[in-house]
Order: sequence, then structure tokens, then C-alpha cells
Amino acid sequence: MHTFTLPDIGEGLVEAEIVSWLVAEGDPVGLDEPLVEVETDKTVVVMPAPVAGIVVRHGAEAGETIAVGAVLAVIDDGSGSSESDDAGSAPTETDDLRERVEEDPPLVGSFGSGSTILGPRTQGSGESGNPVLALPLVRKLARDQGVDLAALTGTGPNGRITRADIMGAVEQKADVAVPASVPHQPSRVVVASSDSEVVPMTKLRRTIADRMSRSWAEIPRVTTFDDVDATRLLQARKALSLRHGQNVTLEALVVKAVVPVLGEFPEFNATVSGDEIILHRRFHIAVAVDTPNGLMVPVVHDAGELTVLEIAGEIMRLSAGASDRSLAADDLSGGTFTVSNIGAVGGGHGTPIVPLGTTAILSVGRARDSAVVRGEAVVVAPMMPLSLSYDHRVIDGALGRKFMARLMENLAEPALFLV
Repeated sequence: MHTFTLPDIGEGLVEAEIVSWLVAEGDPVGLDEPLVEVETDKTVVVMPAPVAGIVVRHGAEAGETIAVGAVLAVIDDGSGSSESDDAGSAPTETDDLRERVEEDPPLVGSFGSGSTILGPRTQGSGESGNPVLALPLVRKLARDQGVDLAALTGTGPNGRITRADIMGAVEQKADVAVPASVPHQPSRVVVASSDSEVVPMTKLRRTIADRMSRSWAEIPRVTTFDDVDATRLLQARKALSLRHGQNVTLEALVVKAVVPVLGEFPEFNATVSGDEIILHRRFHIAVAVDTPNGLMVPVVHDAGELTVLEIAGEIMRLSAGASDRSLAADDLSGGTFTVSNIGAVGGGHGTPIVPLGTTAILSVGRARDSAVVRGEAVVVAPMMPLSLSYDHRVIDGALGRKFMARLMENLAEPALFLV
């Protein structure tokens, strides 16, 4: 038997969630053939089989989270002896364990005398010492609702604990009367009913929630707002797209416009590390992408070395990869400044949260026709909202306004940054 453990597939990875198994238990798999999809904090990765053989056991079910180094799968590669070799032998501890695995499907494959049969995955035991039976989603619901599985009596097959058992326990907790001497406090338990639904967070959503909470708690941010006349910028985008036969996105022009400003004001392309400020000399611009799975922020690395057409092509590649969760870990790490085009979904001004490890983020809204004074005349022009949030530990208000003023000059006249 070959035991396949979860490897460290990304910098700092400590755990991953099983998205789906591509080969069922009992089915054959070839060397390097896709075996399972796992979701890390940043992306979904297809893990290939390390050996050819029969998949004897999945180490976790879809929706479960396992740690690096934990058993991902057990594969019979044909190197062990067959069950017939042990025929007629006396019952062993392994045989007893095989009989106790009642809630799992029959194990398929050959077991030699030196093989190990994995018992049921458990999370605590009842008073009798027997393993608690519950599906992964039920275990997740129990954890979220603060219910002790070992204290419940399952109503499902073979005593398996069901979702109804969990919610029944939650309702009992909610119905407990509060003593008169204790001030009433709102319950933190969310009870599902006919007009509500409990939806577990995905791995990506949990990661987003954790990072946004940390950023909100750690970075004292300030946001400054303005509007820029986008007439020339939109004209340049159209002309470049027509001349070169490719879609030059607004984000590509904004990234190209912001790079020289970051060079002039390096505090906006920096990282706070303890009592020090690290000023980055290379410009790795993260671009927020709205995907069906949630917000992802892939990175255009070394944007200062790329032409506007190269930036546009890279953003298109990263956006497509973010949508189908096929990006590599490097594509989603290392950003030193972030651009978020909320105008793509109809947004205007906002208060973007500064990503951890950086000092600033620029939000670009949708350009809308507005009355603008030019000289002594009032004309209609597309005005584009800008919102710049920055870390006030590093950047003072005056410096924030200087950065915004220089950026607006570039956006109002693309010739200033396209040369």
C-alpha cells in the first residue's frame, strides 16, 4: 500500500480543503493522473496520483479540511501480497478492525500481513468509547454551532448523527431560560428555520474574512477621494485597442499610470515590518478580480518593466485564471500595491481596505458624464471617481494628496505615462 500525504504545495501552506475526488474509492488510477482537487488559501490545485494502482481509501471527504502531512489517499500499487496468501490464518487485530468499520464503504484492494487498514475517521467518542458517526458536513455544522457530537445520540443509520440532531440540540440551547438575575444577552447561536438557511463558508471566503478582519484591526487607514476627467484616457484606450487588435482594459492603463507615481512616492509601494518600513524597488501590482467564488487579487509582477499591451495581456490571463481557479500560487502573492476597478460592476467612490503587507490601494469607479467647467464654459465630460486608501502609520494626509494629484495628472493626460 502507498500512503499519499498532503504535501506543502504553496508558501506557508498548513492545510487544504478537499474540493472533489476525481477517482472514487475502488477505482484504478494511473501514474500522474488527476486524483483530487484541493483548495488552499489562494487557489484550487489538482493533485496527481504519485503511483498507479487502485484507490483503496480517501483520507478525507469533499468539504473536509486536512493538514499538511495528513493522509490524503491510500493506493494499492500491487506491491503487497494478496488476501489469499493469508487464507486460513487465525483472526488478528486487523481482522477485528475491519469488522468495526461499518459506516465506511467496503475497502477494495489487496491487504498483506504488513498492510494497515485505516479505521473510520472520528471526531471524539461517546461514553462507551465507540467512535462518533457523522458525515463531514454534519461535523462542520456541529463545530459552527458549538455542539458536542459526543453528547448526542444519533437518529441516523447505525446511530449516525444527522443534521436534524444537530439543529435539535441548537434549538434546545436556545430555549434554555435565562435566570432572572442575569441580564439578557442576545444569543450567538443561529437557528435555521423555514425562512433561513445555514450556509458554511467556503475555504476562499474564510480566507477573505480572516484577512479583511486582520487588516481592519492592524492598519489605521485613511481614504481620500477625487474625480478625474477621463476623456483622454478613454480615447487612448479605444485607439490602442483598435490599432493593436486586442482589448486594452482600463485596469491596464491605470496600472501603467500608477507605476511612475509609485516610483516618485515609494511610501505607497511599501511594507511595514515592526518598527521599519520596507520600500520596494520593484512594482508588483495586484488587480482585484470579481469571480463566482469571491474576490481574488492576482498580481502583475514587475509591471514597471512591461508595456501597456503586455500589462493588458497579463491582466486578461490572470482574470481568466482567477475565474476558473487555475492560477499558480505565485500569481496570487507578492503584491506591493493594489488596483481595484469597482467601476466594472457599476461602483463609484468607496473605502477600500488596505491589503495586509502593503500600504495603499486605489479604487477606480465608473466614469459618468458630468458637468465640468473648462475655462469659462460648462461642458459635459466623463468624470471617473478615485478612492485612495493608505496606511496612516506610514503616509500622512499631505503626502496622500500629493500622490493623488500626480496620479490624476497622468490619468487626465495619458501621454505623460505612455512615453
